[in-house]
Amino acid sequence: MSKTPRRRSAALTILSTALVLALAGPAAAVTGTPSATAAAAAAAHGTTGVPVPAPTVHRPVGTSSAHLVDPSRTEPWRPDGTAARELMVTFWYPAVRAHGPRPPYLSPELSEIFYRTTEPSTVRVNAVTGARPAPGRHPLVLLSPGYGMSRTSLTALGEELAARGYAVAAVDHTHETWVQFPDGRVEGCLSCGHENEPDFGERSSRIRAADLRFVLDRITAPGGGPVRGLTVDASRVAAAGHSLGGAGSLEAMRQDPRIKAAANLDGTVFIPPGDAGGRPVLLFSAALGGSEAATRNWEDTWSPLTGPRYWVDLPAAGHLSFSDSHWVVDDLGLRDRYTPQELLEAFGTAAGDRALAATRAYLGAFLDRHLRGRAAPLLDRPSPAFPEVRFAK
Repeated sequence: MSKTPRRRSAALTILSTALVLALAGPAAAVTGTPSATAAAAAAAHGTTGVPVPAPTVHRPVGTSSAHLVDPSRTEPWRPDGTAARELMVTFWYPAVRAHGPRPPYLSPELSEIFYRTTEPSTVRVNAVTGARPAPGRHPLVLLSPGYGMSRTSLTALGEELAARGYAVAAVDHTHETWVQFPDGRVEGCLSCGHENEPDFGERSSRIRAADLRFVLDRITAPGGGPVRGLTVDASRVAAAGHSLGGAGSLEAMRQDPRIKAAANLDGTVFIPPGDAGGRPVLLFSAALGGSEAATRNWEDTWSPLTGPRYWVDLPAAGHLSFSDSHWVVDDLGLRDRYTPQELLEAFGTAAGDRALAATRAYLGAFLDRHLRGRAAPLLDRPSPAFPEVRFAK
């Protein structure tokens, strides 16, 4: 079994020079507060930049972010092990209205870190900050981003699922990426430089599973969760993630019977889920993982599954095609910042809008079938709507 996130080095090069440099050695935390100029620029950009691709379902979507602290766990990536585990979480959910202020997609500081430019801070999101949640009990989807990536890299997917009627919680796994907290403090990627250690994948998968389970605890706590007025149905919960986030999602389901289904978007599996307790699993790969070793990793994951299982593949895609990075680079005209080889390994030959459409459609169908009991013929046979998608199994 591969011990490093597949296609990680080339794929992460597309994100930022800072991250690539961090891979050569441990990254220190960066502290400070956003400058007034940067904050003003972000506010101005929020009304002028390219939009996040609109959800395919026309329904109001609300959003909010929360800073959560788990006092029961010490920070796993800090050598002294003294600080409590801190997380930032973005929520998307069905809302009553579509009018109101919208949050920035990324701050200028994080835009520089992840994309080498402040341009992504100009992207306009669709969700409304603090919008009143729609009434009813909503199924919940926990989202985990790829290694070194922000929770905002799943914004287009999160907004889509919220428009479909799901409550969505996307988690930043602190010190596996750069995270900005409400006071402006930016915590760095302390795990960077350790990802080639033999137990890194297993360790990170367990940390991510613990993060997701803690967020689930907070959302379903008596008296209400972090989003006022939002009610989730604790009997209908799924976890989904991109890359290492997919591995963490499978591990969270393996550990926690509250999680009824899990989806892995092009992530190497470090802790096999076994039969997954008979629960549904979706595997969605890019070019079968990009290597024979990656394909074998998923074959080993696939074979023991005893419940509903689906393995679909997007042959023309790259490892980052399941995240916002693909359409962000396309729509903001950032391709000239990277080499042709970097672009090929990160995005393949697929167009960002098509990769996003396929990701939304197949993950949405999987969740609709297994959390809501709805028909989802897309999962049963090739579709003329997505001729580029094939069934690997």
